[in-house]
Amino acid sequence: MTRPIRTLLIANRGEIAVRVMRTARAMGLKTIAVYSEADARALHVESADEAYPIGPAPARESYLKIDAIIDAAQKSGADAIHPGYGFLSENAAFADACAAAGIVFVGPPASAIRAMGSKSAAKALMETAGVPLVPGYHGEDQDEALLAREAGRIGYPVLIKASAGGGGKGMKVVRAAGEFSEALASAKREARSAFGDDRVLVEKYLTKPRHIEVQVFADTHGNAVYLNERDCSIQRRHQKVVEEAPAPGMSAERRAAMGKAAVDAAKAVGYVGAGTVEFIAEGDHFFFMEMNTRLQVEHPVTEAITGQDLVEWQIRVARGETLPLTQADIPLIGHAIEVRLYAEDPDRDFLPQVGRLDHLVLPSGIPGVRVDSGVRAGDSVSIHYDPMIAKIIAAGADRAEAVGRMGAALAATEVVGLPTNRAFLQAIVAEPAFAAAELDTGFIERHRDTLLPGPAPVEPRALALAALHVLLDEARMSAQTADAADPFSPWGLAPGWRLNRSAFVDLTFADGAARIAVRAHYVPGGFHLDLPGGQLSVEGVMDDDGTLTARLDGVRLRARVVRSGQRLTVFAAGTERSLDHVDPRLASIEATGTAGRLVAPMPGTIIRVAVKAGDQVAKGDALVVVEAMKMEHTVAAPREGTVKSVRFAVGDLVDEGAELLVLEDAS
Repeated sequence: MTRPIRTLLIANRGEIAVRVMRTARAMGLKTIAVYSEADARALHVESADEAYPIGPAPARESYLKIDAIIDAAQKSGADAIHPGYGFLSENAAFADACAAAGIVFVGPPASAIRAMGSKSAAKALMETAGVPLVPGYHGEDQDEALLAREAGRIGYPVLIKASAGGGGKGMKVVRAAGEFSEALASAKREARSAFGDDRVLVEKYLTKPRHIEVQVFADTHGNAVYLNERDCSIQRRHQKVVEEAPAPGMSAERRAAMGKAAVDAAKAVGYVGAGTVEFIAEGDHFFFMEMNTRLQVEHPVTEAITGQDLVEWQIRVARGETLPLTQADIPLIGHAIEVRLYAEDPDRDFLPQVGRLDHLVLPSGIPGVRVDSGVRAGDSVSIHYDPMIAKIIAAGADRAEAVGRMGAALAATEVVGLPTNRAFLQAIVAEPAFAAAELDTGFIERHRDTLLPGPAPVEPRALALAALHVLLDEARMSAQTADAADPFSPWGLAPGWRLNRSAFVDLTFADGAARIAVRAHYVPGGFHLDLPGGQLSVEGVMDDDGTLTARLDGVRLRARVVRSGQRLTVFAAGTERSLDHVDPRLASIEATGTAGRLVAPMPGTIIRVAVKAGDQVAKGDALVVVEAMKMEHTVAAPREGTVKSVRFAVGDLVDEGAELLVLEDAS
């Protein structure tokens, strides 16, 4: 039976909401957005035909509030609700609520969500259906002693996983029996916070596996297909960093076998709509991990290699139509790679970052490159939601072309205002092992030294461009204040003219704790810069947006320098470097803390305080656990000492840099 869908409400935010609206508009549908107080001026709100407020910033009071979303759908006259991914996308109660309200849920039946919602129950069901499983414990009994015994039976290392969710939340690798109890407690806390369910399962942890997932689709007429596979092996903390399709090295026979297993899994639960069956593969074997009963973040790479719009497929299936293609008709065209650009600091163990995007340029005009984003320059990344800035997708005729286009896309990406993982992603794409498709879930750890090399001295080119920016900017400001009545006065010009002395100016830059002095000598048409490594001649012109057309010792290049306060960020030839311009007219930069004070690494909620005043602690002891963006971050003792004071209690909200406790040296 065909069900008309003319108005579609998207019960989500960010890039997925914008992406769904793009397809809905192309299909002639009216689009409805919902938004929290924090998202009142967000891009997805401004992209919709109408938008309805649903509550305060915390997701549990807005995007996870079923009644508020159903109310917005009824007020707007929406025929259907698309849940996106995350939030309520895999919530069976939400699917039931839509049905009860007479609204089409653009997703699978609630029964299928329930069947796959518990990893333990899903694995039992898959075992019955003949889908291969990783050895493990998937039972309902959550007694800690039983779980520990099962871990010992399976054999270390083992993986503790939240039964109700994914995305790396509530997931801990345990390498020895002595680590099990603490890891279990942490996994349960994360699972309870992220999914409202602290049940876990325990599985054998494979040492060099690949993470391969199969995109499946089913309709209400009994048809089910797979749209090839994706390799999502490059992960950090069990969260995907790079995804690509098809999986490198996948034979047609293996693809058919995994595709059949995935379709069998979907049919076993009466699946309808888009779903992803995730497998872990090692050697000649592959094992079922879980099924995500929704559209995946990485679905664009599947769209790229099949030429299909998966959101359009979702809407058509929700209308009651048959699948657009049969299995034999599904193409496999070229190769595609996706990376996730996050507001996070790789130099601080990838801590998520919050703040304002003072400057944002995402790649455009590069053949085969697509960008999905829900933010613009001037928007803020909030503590309340995932810190993803954009997904960048590069497609090519083959993998080598896709890799090359991804490198160009990342080189064209500019973010100022908060740290990102852009350079880290560049390093992955440039790594020879990546070009050779030597992929498994240990890729990042194995290549950590080259992917995360740590701070390096500022290069002469970046320093010279920063100095040129300052000099040209000050010359422009001087010209703007010149006396119009006497335009040739030397006091109103800015060529560095001086009376009875050589023409130079001293500049100071801060690179972390280091101070770098640059002396700029004015010469006709430009400057000679005395840099720490020698002299360099520079000249150039600067546009209003900080774009420089410069010559450094005669070499012409284009770059951009973006100023945010005293911070200068230099983008040149695909690299970026930030320096602070130390202006003697302004107050010096203040130190942010002292050695004995331990501060919050980011804004969040205190969920555990392991010590009290007077306690003796050893180096590495866990002191305080801060939860932010549904992940736990442990503040550990940097050395032996005595806790002098604890500033916060469990449940308190803290800002980044807030002093959590004071640690005195051991007597």
